Amino acid sequence: MSKIKTWSKLALLGLTTATLVACGGSEKAEETAKTETKAEVINWKMVTTWPKNFPGLGTGAENLAKSINEMSNGRINIKVYAAGELVPALEVFDAVSRGTAQMGHGAAYYWKGKAPAAQFFTAVPFGFTAQEINSWIHHGGGLALWEEVYAPFNLIPMAAGNTGVQMGGWFNKEINSLDDFQGLKMRIPGLGGEVLKKVGGIPVNLPGGEIFTSLQTGAIDATEFVGPYNDLAFGLYKAAKYYYYPGWHEPGSTMEAIYNKEAFEALPTDLQLIVRAATRQANAEMLDEFTALNNSALQTLVNDHNVSLKPFPEDVLSALKKASAETLEEVAAADPLSKKVYDSFKDFGSKVRAWHEVSERAYINAREID
Repeated sequence: MSKIKTWSKLALLGLTTATLVACGGSEKAEETAKTETKAEVINWKMVTTWPKNFPGLGTGAENLAKSINEMSNGRINIKVYAAGELVPALEVFDAVSRGTAQMGHGAAYYWKGKAPAAQFFTAVPFGFTAQEINSWIHHGGGLALWEEVYAPFNLIPMAAGNTGVQMGGWFNKEINSLDDFQGLKMRIPGLGGEVLKKVGGIPVNLPGGEIFTSLQTGAIDATEFVGPYNDLAFGLYKAAKYYYYPGWHEPGSTMEAIYNKEAFEALPTDLQLIVRAATRQANAEMLDEFTALNNSALQTLVNDHNVSLKPFPEDVLSALKKASAETLEEVAAADPLSKKVYDSFKDFGSKVRAWHEVSERAYINAREID
């Protein structure tokens, strides 16, 4: 083809384009772009361990899905399934691993039977606060270890929420000494459950939706869940009278988003970055929400529902702390990957505690000076 013919065709193309624009072609082009965008929508399923629309945790999963959709300008659309709607609450890990759903929302300690090291990424008894565990995960090597733990299961984990310091739990009897834990059937997952077992209790792992009925019917004697904001919504005050603090077993519990590795890596780079940014935002948002709403919920429980709010006796906490230290060493010794994670946890913990002695603790003490 001659250069003259080529330039003639290009000129004609330019003229046609200009004519289309002049005659409203810009609107048509815009409609075409929208159609193409719609054709490129990626539809995902998210399965969760939480009851539908459950405050803080369930809504945190919903908000994460909404954020990903909005930040991606609709390019990723996520349908959220509450516990039991697509898979049972405690089958979220397997569902995402095999690709039944592209993502899940829950807590890593539910999967300790599959990967013992996983439970370190939710909460460690007498361990990190929310601020500390976030720092370890994002700046202390924790995330790389978490990814290593989940790699054999075709999963990519991310921190997707935090409850802050939890409550010690609901009991149908007073806890006056360590002996009161003997034979006590308590819903308490993760490492906290292992500690309870060490002091003579019987840990039971139940999803949130089964807690109230189990406590009300006497299938369990006690339960921990989260804190006043969630516990009020669950109506746990109707099934137990005594509400203990502090949450020695979960001082800063991380919720997780897990992504099917193939599904995540199939996303273009910009969408991968959007998913990570939205998940990081959700991680901070949940902690803000719990911090803002827990106290008003606690006042409602005490003042309107006559809940008996009680601290654990100091000697009980001391015994639980000792049992926790022994439990952590045993878990680490039983599994090489758990030891690797625990060694990182301990090393980072010693450094962050040293800093907090002259920052957080010193300031809180100063704030209480008359």
